[in-house]
Amino acid sequence: MFGIVFRLSDVLMIALGALLAHSLRYDGSFELSGAERFLIVQSCVMALLVFPSLGIYRSWRGQPLYRLMSRVTLAWLAVVALSLCVIFSLHLTYDISRLWFGQTVVVSALLLLVPRAIVRGVQYHLRKSGRDQRNVVIVGAGSYGRAVLGQLQAAAPAGFRPVYVFDDAVGAAGGRRSVSGVPVMTDFRELKRRVREREVDEMWLALPLSHERTIQRIVREFRNDFVNLRFLPDVRSMALLNRSVTEVLNMPAINLATSPLPEPQLWPKFLFDRVFALAVLIPLLPLFIVLGVAVKLSSPGPVLFRQKRKGIDGREFNIFKFRTMKVQSERGGPLRQASRNDSRITRVGAILRRTSLDELPQFLNVLLGHMSVVGPRPHAIEHDDLYKDVVDGYMYRYRIRPGITGWAQVNGYRGETRKVEKMEARVKFDLFYIQNWTFWFDMKIILITLVKGFVGRNAF
Repeated sequence: MFGIVFRLSDVLMIALGALLAHSLRYDGSFELSGAERFLIVQSCVMALLVFPSLGIYRSWRGQPLYRLMSRVTLAWLAVVALSLCVIFSLHLTYDISRLWFGQTVVVSALLLLVPRAIVRGVQYHLRKSGRDQRNVVIVGAGSYGRAVLGQLQAAAPAGFRPVYVFDDAVGAAGGRRSVSGVPVMTDFRELKRRVREREVDEMWLALPLSHERTIQRIVREFRNDFVNLRFLPDVRSMALLNRSVTEVLNMPAINLATSPLPEPQLWPKFLFDRVFALAVLIPLLPLFIVLGVAVKLSSPGPVLFRQKRKGIDGREFNIFKFRTMKVQSERGGPLRQASRNDSRITRVGAILRRTSLDELPQFLNVLLGHMSVVGPRPHAIEHDDLYKDVVDGYMYRYRIRPGITGWAQVNGYRGETRKVEKMEARVKFDLFYIQNWTFWFDMKIILITLVKGFVGRNAF
């Protein structure tokens, strides 16, 4: 019933948006031409076909608002694109005002999004006050079950209320009677009775993969009952970071260590990197020439320093920097990092390193696709070999393109890394960035870099 209401509501909003846009375009007039009426009708029909296929009307309980908003926006843009195809194929472009069409797209989008945001806001306050909740039984009283319970209790506005923790092994082991204030149930017959009396809406199986017998027992017992069964596998001991669920050849799969973001999501970042790199390289070309001459005069040797680094998925590339040290003969042994008061650093090099101007040529790496403006800093390959088996998650940093600046750098983790603890802290910030990446997070890091990131006490 609600699904039909929501569909009709969206159709009404699209039509209303077109009428309001027409009023704005033609000084309050609502008289539509035949072509305009046709466009409105076919957009409404397209919405009825496209919106359900993109999951607009499924339950979004427990999902953040931005995901719903982005999905609705994507669905509406798909309808707009299909409408444009129809207009062009029927040669109606000259019968429809481009300005009116553009205004219709914007106004209708607002009418589709704003009511949803208001409804979610009302639901948030209702659920925060304890109403509109779904009763959940968590199966598993172990450490992972307790972690799931803590997560659920911390997200009360999501609309899930834990009513029981079920674990029939607890009674035999003389286990606790409650977990974080939620009673523990050990009798399977009691669980069945509660489910069939409609006291339970959902059962979350927070169990290791080895508990296959328990999982099958619950699925078999409740397969004909109207209770949602969700399996939250405990893969903490196996998975590194990304534990999303996906499909491979129509088979369900849990990602244990994969690229954190699909390529289409990174297109805005990819495009921004190229534009930003050009915006830096072209105006600063005179500065590049001046710095190149200064480096050349400071000591014999090339202007640019090149060193092998790992890029995305471990692919090697030559990173570019202005040379800041005297050229020395090649020696075997471990790589020696630059340190404070290092005698190898030239006078010009000291200034370049202190101001981070030696990093400017890396915008060439960005333009070539080796690097991104923002991302984990790439280390020397010798350091990769040293730390990859010592610091958890170290090599996962190379699942995305390395950056000129990053979340670790703007938080003070730059320069020399002699201690493992210092590298662990740097990696921790890098992994946080990967897990929480958004385009606007990149913008934040760039702004922080512009304000305070070029000069730092750890840069030498």
